[in-house]
Amino acid sequence: MNITIEKSRQRSVLKQLILFGWEQALSCLFPVVIFASLAVTRYIALPILPRYDWLLLICLFMQWMMVRSGMETKDELKVISLFHIIGLALELFKVHMGSWSYPEEGYSKFFGVPLYSGFMYASVASFLCQAWRRLKVELIKWPPFWAVVPLAAAIYLNFFTHHYFVDLRWWLSGLVIVIFWKSWVVYMVDGIRYRMPLSLSFVLIGFFIWIAENIATFFGAWQYPNQREAWSLVHFGKVSSWLLLVIVSFLIVATLKQVKGKSAK
Repeated sequence: MNITIEKSRQRSVLKQLILFGWEQALSCLFPVVIFASLAVTRYIALPILPRYDWLLLICLFMQWMMVRSGMETKDELKVISLFHIIGLALELFKVHMGSWSYPEEGYSKFFGVPLYSGFMYASVASFLCQAWRRLKVELIKWPPFWAVVPLAAAIYLNFFTHHYFVDLRWWLSGLVIVIFWKSWVVYMVDGIRYRMPLSLSFVLIGFFIWIAENIATFFGAWQYPNQREAWSLVHFGKVSSWLLLVIVSFLIVATLKQVKGKSAK
């Protein structure tokens, strides 16, 4: 009897993991299209336009399709557009500082940055918005507005200022732990509710984006200085950068969701 119960429990856990993975995969549709486009255009030369321009057209078409099909709402499109602007601003600065580069030609490049690159940041926002809706995410003990907004602003600004002053990323990471120590994210899979410490969710998303970054650089999305001669693994220390960027993304999405929720009441 105990063996039967244990097998039933294992099947239930496996089913929940599969369903959770499926919902996550659906939420990653935009990033998957970007990765697939990077892979295809890396090995197949498309006619008429340079590769970066084709990537921009593909991203624009995908964004239009997601809104047109109802997979993304107009409010989510506004959030994603905001991330596109935030990402492009960061790209322009980082490329200027030599942190990475886009060596290929393109008509849609401005100051060395192709416009499609903003969609890579926008795809993170798309994932967060999609997962939020599909998994019916709720936040427990979310910190007050006056703490969240300055923290997000400080993290984003540090990506710029650390080139000239002290890098505050570890201090800011410690501040994140303090502010979100009691915060939890609650999500639902097949009618069953689960919860996770919010800080842990930041780390997990940041780690998986680092894996995605390795895939993206392998297919030539951009190039770090140590990858000019041949591709190599992105330094693991970049996880901290993505972790902080994920936190900024999550804080913006969560704040806008809360503001939207209050206005709807």
